[in-house]
Amino acid sequence: MTAIPAARPTGAHRGRRTAGRRSGPPEDAPRWERPALAAVLVVATVLYAWGIGNAALHPFYGAAIRSMSESWRAFFFGGLDASGSISIDKLPGAFWPDAVSVWLFGPHTWAAALPQVVEGVLTVWLLHRIVRAWAGPFAALIAALTLTLTPVTVVLNRATIPDTALTLLLVAAAGALQKAVRTERLLPLITCGIWVGLAFQAKMLQAWLVLPVFAAVYQLAAPGTRLNRALRVLLAGAVALAVSCSWVLIAWVTPAASRPYLDGTSNNDPFTLVFGYNGLSRFSSDATAFGAVAGTAASRTTGNTGWDMLINHTVGPQIAWFLPLAVLAALLGVVWRAGRPRTDLLRAGFVMWGGWLAIHTLVFSTSNGNHAYYTAVIAPSLAALAGGGLALFRAEYEAQYEPKPEAHYEPEPEAEHEVGGRRPLALPAAITLTAAWALVLDWPTRFVSWLLPVAVMLALCGVVGLWSRGPRTSPRMVRAALAAGIAATLVVPAGWAVSGLNPLYAGAATSPMAGPVGKSYYAHPRHAPRRRGLGEPNARDTALLDYLTAHRHGEKYLVATQAAYTAEPLLRAKSEPILVMGGFTGNTPFPTAQQLGSLVTTDQLRYALLTAQRPTTPATTWVKSHCTRIRPTAYGRRTAGTFALYDCNPQR
Repeated sequence: MTAIPAARPTGAHRGRRTAGRRSGPPEDAPRWERPALAAVLVVATVLYAWGIGNAALHPFYGAAIRSMSESWRAFFFGGLDASGSISIDKLPGAFWPDAVSVWLFGPHTWAAALPQVVEGVLTVWLLHRIVRAWAGPFAALIAALTLTLTPVTVVLNRATIPDTALTLLLVAAAGALQKAVRTERLLPLITCGIWVGLAFQAKMLQAWLVLPVFAAVYQLAAPGTRLNRALRVLLAGAVALAVSCSWVLIAWVTPAASRPYLDGTSNNDPFTLVFGYNGLSRFSSDATAFGAVAGTAASRTTGNTGWDMLINHTVGPQIAWFLPLAVLAALLGVVWRAGRPRTDLLRAGFVMWGGWLAIHTLVFSTSNGNHAYYTAVIAPSLAALAGGGLALFRAEYEAQYEPKPEAHYEPEPEAEHEVGGRRPLALPAAITLTAAWALVLDWPTRFVSWLLPVAVMLALCGVVGLWSRGPRTSPRMVRAALAAGIAATLVVPAGWAVSGLNPLYAGAATSPMAGPVGKSYYAHPRHAPRRRGLGEPNARDTALLDYLTAHRHGEKYLVATQAAYTAEPLLRAKSEPILVMGGFTGNTPFPTAQQLGSLVTTDQLRYALLTAQRPTTPATTWVKSHCTRIRPTAYGRRTAGTFALYDCNPQR
């Protein structure tokens, strides 16, 4: 069996080398590169920003964003209301840009969603730069286009959810690591640690998943002695830990009376918020792990777990279009370059992005359950591997047809289009595999069935054109065949991605998903409720706010609500101090019955709004036993329904 020849170095590795390494990206940029990148960024901007005025604001986070824009206390600690009485159930870092945008431009839906659009476009641009320095301009363009057209990326970048900031910061960390490996400088490695620490402020422990991969890549491929590499990794890890824990430590040393009560905790401890509520409770049956409030693990179980999580009918069409290609690229990228020096940069890139994909797949598969949009953090690794893999396969393909000056080879008639007695298989096989996988993912729903014949025809044109290449085939025909093959891999996921521009196919604001999975929330477009953003209350909430405002006589809090579910529309509509009893789930033990009674006695609170859709707590029991229920018609409702308003000081 003829051995597979070594792939020709891609753009990032051509030209002068110093011990097989380059100090930076290639200087010779093809003429098509800048226009092509500009076109991709324009497409990304349109997909992420179209209809931004009706963006899918997450009810809970949208309420917090408006409150954070009104108060420094709420801003820094992530207060759910303007007074900062209780926090959100995450670290606030991901929402700081949103709050600043609302502070600058006013309480508009587009202002809250604008940072997500910017973060999404920046991620595409940054991934292009990183992949270009690693595998050349062709790979970079494919990676940027693949990331842009990933369906879950499109719907997520049009919502107010922390994963967009997490993804951008981790991609920046990967770029810094790549530079550290390439240049042997310490500063980029320290910068990598800083970026990971900032990503921790966005999504906490999830940001640390890449740390073992980054450490292994630096140990594997960076120059220097083993001890020197190990010491540098430890230093960068210490920086990442310090930056990660900075907010937690500040909240820990701040007196409880000077900051909000931390939602999701039974002990008002920031370490419980991070390592219990958003950590251990996601991987065990213990809902109170490390002091987390009861019931959080069960409330988060979505069913998207197990080893087939990435390819099930819900998650697969959101993220997995390039999964087989990415796995093939990672494996062959390592195997084909097994004989290279330890510091081989191309192989290190495949290890880094392949490790990123593998570690996230492992963690998601073993957790209690995942929303589909959690997988958006995998999109950059899939895109980078798709771009780097196609570039590697293209180099292997082109190497078969390069003239050999030292030999005058005359092919036999029956082997006219072969070199060395065989055809290069990897490139056409990768295109065939990816296009076929797209058909598999779409087939159960046939959501874009009209695109399936297009994908098949493009794949046939591309594969046949590449397979039948001969010595007399013009380069233009080869490029056309390659373009057709790549288009075949993109056309079906692009159909799913574009569908996210229609609210009917974008899922719920709390769980963005593209395609018919999102449509399942509504049976018909006219049944889809209008997404209300900041400053847009409905008639019912307007009447309630008017009633509460008219009967307010100097109390600190406009109203106390049972859980965030009751408070969200009021907080998005009007920035007022609202006491959110029980936090997000309604189970957080704040305020206690004694604290609530003290607020009423000292004239800081008069009204309480309860609902039957959230659990009963000592505080809500106190309201029912000490306060007077108000007739629904007094605050604009014909019937009580599931909500009930109570007056805790009717004498005023």
